[in-house]
Amino acid sequence: MRFRGSSFHNLDAKGRLIIPARFRDVVNQSRVGALIVSRMDGALFCYTFEQWRRIEERILNLAEKSENMRRFRRIFIGGAFECVLDKQGRILIPPTLRDDAALNKEVVLVGVLDHFEIWAREAWLKEHEQLQDDLKNEDMRNEIAKLGL
Repeated sequence: MRFRGSSFHNLDAKGRLIIPARFRDVVNQSRVGALIVSRMDGALFCYTFEQWRRIEERILNLAEKSENMRRFRRIFIGGAFECVLDKQGRILIPPTLRDDAALNKEVVLVGVLDHFEIWAREAWLKEHEQLQDDLKNEDMRNEIAKLGL
């Protein structure tokens, strides 16, 4: 199963977020009822443990040991948190991650196949608007056309 679709949600006062049933179904297929959550692109990226292990392995096996990759590892891997789903299907997003992604109350969850992202509603609306503008760019349209769309 994969993470697909998007939906609008609210964080509660403690920073907990209900994970939609369609995403919980994917998480529950893993052996661990938890997610690894890190930050990138102004949002939070949420992975099952299995997918996270694959990412770590790829990073460890990279021949590239550049300064850029060291910096990326430091922030992406070093900033990751384990977030366990409670009995209500919620995760507690640590304050550090909430601050990094500027999450307040209204958030958007976006399925991106191998993971899902958590965006502040305002940031997601800007991202969506930017994509609409970018789709006017011929290079971008050509890149998408390679998918057969």
